[in-house]
Amino acid sequence: MSGGSSKNNTIQRRGLMLVISSPSGAGKSTIARNLLKDDSGLSLSVSVTTRKRRPSEIDGVHYHFISVKEFERMRDSDALLEWAEVHGNFYGTPREAVETAMAEGRDMLFDIDWQGALQLQEKMRADVVAIFILPPSMTELQSRLHRRAEDTEEVIRTRLLNSRSEIEHWREYDYIIVNDDLQTAYQSMQAIVAAERLRRDRRPGLFDFVRGLLEEEPNLG
Repeated sequence: MSGGSSKNNTIQRRGLMLVISSPSGAGKSTIARNLLKDDSGLSLSVSVTTRKRRPSEIDGVHYHFISVKEFERMRDSDALLEWAEVHGNFYGTPREAVETAMAEGRDMLFDIDWQGALQLQEKMRADVVAIFILPPSMTELQSRLHRRAEDTEEVIRTRLLNSRSEIEHWREYDYIIVNDDLQTAYQSMQAIVAAERLRRDRRPGLFDFVRGLLEEEPNLG
């Protein structure tokens, strides 16, 4: 994904926090993974979780898998920027990595649920771009969860039951993408990221850039 011209890239810009949420099976993890692969300007905020690791997941890459006791220690010491309990497991965002990235002007991607998204919006609203991904139908959502073949029937049933209450929070997001076709949904995500990076209020370097433009002496021949 192109970040624009070289002149655009030299203008100082504050990093953005790209928050992607969806009910399980709607496709956010696939879209997030493709975005990270194609966009060198994005880094993944790796959450901590007490959930059991799936066979396809790598500790430290997809999540930091920790004990409940360790999670409670981080939560109680204010080491988490946000946290939530989802499907009976705890998830949270380590504070230090995010604060370092924002200070350096780097963009961070957050694959988190609506509870975490709301906490980030409350704490750092100007930096957050919140995107909610919807399935084209509940029937298709159920089919995708079964095709994924990584959860037990009991877990799938729980995720489907919870998906309805999760979808109720769609109004709290800046953008909504209906993932009927993965490629189309992905292109919509890329367009959002490109536009948000060009927002005036995210680019403090524009003050110096425009000042330099106005100080240039015109060559009138």
